[in-house]
Amino acid sequence: MKFFMVVNGKKVKQYMVVVFAAFFAASLAFMGQEQLSVFSSKDGPRAIYKGEEKGNKVALTFDISWGDKRAIPILNVLKKQGIKNCTFFVSAAWAERHPEIIERIVKDGHEIASLGYQYKSYTDWEVPRIRRDILIAQEKIKKVSGKTTTLLRPPNGNFDKRVLEVSEGTHHSVVHWSIDTKDWKNPGVEKIVQNATGHVKPGDILLLHASDSVKQTHKALPEIISKLKSEGYSFVSVGEMIANTQAQSQEVH
Repeated sequence: MKFFMVVNGKKVKQYMVVVFAAFFAASLAFMGQEQLSVFSSKDGPRAIYKGEEKGNKVALTFDISWGDKRAIPILNVLKKQGIKNCTFFVSAAWAERHPEIIERIVKDGHEIASLGYQYKSYTDWEVPRIRRDILIAQEKIKKVSGKTTTLLRPPNGNFDKRVLEVSEGTHHSVVHWSIDTKDWKNPGVEKIVQNATGHVKPGDILLLHASDSVKQTHKALPEIISKLKSEGYSFVSVGEMIANTQAQSQEVH
């Protein structure tokens, strides 16, 4: 009986060690996966999510990948408010279909940046396909805007070290954000304003959208701009924010 109990105890112990190790590995993998979509590499290419805190400057950024009903009202609000240097991340396939909106964005003094061509997650693709999509997007956007993109926001904001390295190889800086307004959820004007301004700090990059899915962003913008101005903030493009500064980033493991 003693022999049986000793052997069984060892097996239980071994089993528990295996279970613990598996759980620990799974936890690390989950944490790593969570970090991949937000952080950048310390020693290699970096993803920018925030500018320097000095100067009381913030960047308003807008993603557009489909539709033609929301962009113009948003541009009208920005023009009325005297804001000329937002950054519009556009999918090149969308830009090809709506050159008149691209022309308006450029004419109003805003910065054009890339969301890639097909607007599909780069983390699901192999390196050659990622590179091809970035370069095709750059070519198509230049054709309709006259601007050569150097800033890239990967579709859905998803990236890993491969995407960072490929982006650097195509002369693009990956840009994330530090404040997500969640305007795409259409949670109400008041909530969008709160998300945008409630915890803002100098150097923040705000994520907004101008695709047809957002129905309240153009209504929230005047209050967002007014509140930020009242707190002493000025508005710059992402390109201006990161020029000759130490933009902040964190490590991808």
